[in-house]
Amino acid sequence: MKAVVYKEPFTVAVEDVDDPRIEAPTDALVRITTTAICGSDLHMYEGRTAAPAGLVFGHENMGIVEEVGAGVSRVRVGDRVSMPFNVACGFCKNCLAGRTGFCLTVNPGFGGGAYGYVSMGPYPGGQAEYLRVPYADFNCLSLPPGEEHEDDFAMLADIFPTGYHGATLAEVSPGETVAVYGAGPVGLMAAYSSLLKGASKVFVVDRVASRLRLAEQVGAIPIDFGATDPVEAIKDQTDGDGTDKGVDAVGYQATVPEGDEQPAVVLNQLVHTVRATGMIGVIGLYVPGDPGGPTENARRGELLMQFGKLFEKGLRVGTGQANVKAYNRQLRDLIIAGRATPSFVVSKQLPLSEAPDAYARFDKREDGYSKVVLKPAAAAA
Repeated sequence: MKAVVYKEPFTVAVEDVDDPRIEAPTDALVRITTTAICGSDLHMYEGRTAAPAGLVFGHENMGIVEEVGAGVSRVRVGDRVSMPFNVACGFCKNCLAGRTGFCLTVNPGFGGGAYGYVSMGPYPGGQAEYLRVPYADFNCLSLPPGEEHEDDFAMLADIFPTGYHGATLAEVSPGETVAVYGAGPVGLMAAYSSLLKGASKVFVVDRVASRLRLAEQVGAIPIDFGATDPVEAIKDQTDGDGTDKGVDAVGYQATVPEGDEQPAVVLNQLVHTVRATGMIGVIGLYVPGDPGGPTENARRGELLMQFGKLFEKGLRVGTGQANVKAYNRQLRDLIIAGRATPSFVVSKQLPLSEAPDAYARFDKREDGYSKVVLKPAAAAA
């Protein structure tokens, strides 16, 4: 089959790879109808991880079940399904507690597994024509048949639940004010989710004009950090207090207006943006080692954070990747009911063959490439 394969920093290619097959009775094979390029894929694409050459990318996947193992009892051939980016067993103590992003079974020695991602287990990604889904009864979310809401449902694998997770980690509640740093797709979903949860004001900080326009379109207040100090701008609009809650949707490749990387700059800005006793949800990616870090400490994953100020203000911080299964069923039902339309972030629909060019343009933050969904050729067949 055709798949998007990592070659070296800033290079991916669409190549022939072995077809996936049923390897365990609990597996299913899914024909991918829609998959997406994620901002977190760019960390690997840019060589900022230990991703090996030959890795098939893609953790935002949905499609049609083509085959099931003998141990699969709920999922049926022909079902339309979405797969959380988390690969999870469903029976370890973390899964039983609802923390499926940190399954203890699927990736021994590591808390959590995922499709097509470095260090996240032996699971090829779904930027391909077909995908093997382990523990299919647990990992497949059933969707209505047909093609309605295709791009909305494609957001259920990662960015919509992850954005919602950011708002949940920050414990956003009705009437509160929220600052979201980062207006990439996940940041936009965090802002959107905060509004769904009833926030009265949501500020979104970025410097890419097209992203800030999208934030404004869904009812958020855009803040261009290239033109103003975001902390002061937000305090000016919150009677000097700062926001009740905050979300970091940027992560370790954060930059200052001059373009230099400062891995902890967003964390520190949130410490000053959020009022005393507020809460911060961190869903931007941070890693224990960064080969391209700007300092020796950063390369070891050690960041210079203003912890004293955080302590002084009594701030609370929640971190970690989203437990997608904690949210995806409810978010699916919001889409079906017409209460949520997360596909507003989708900027391009492209065939799988155009993935290399799409990666290059997305990495440069070009207009029109904020969220690219790929349609593998197998879907047309």
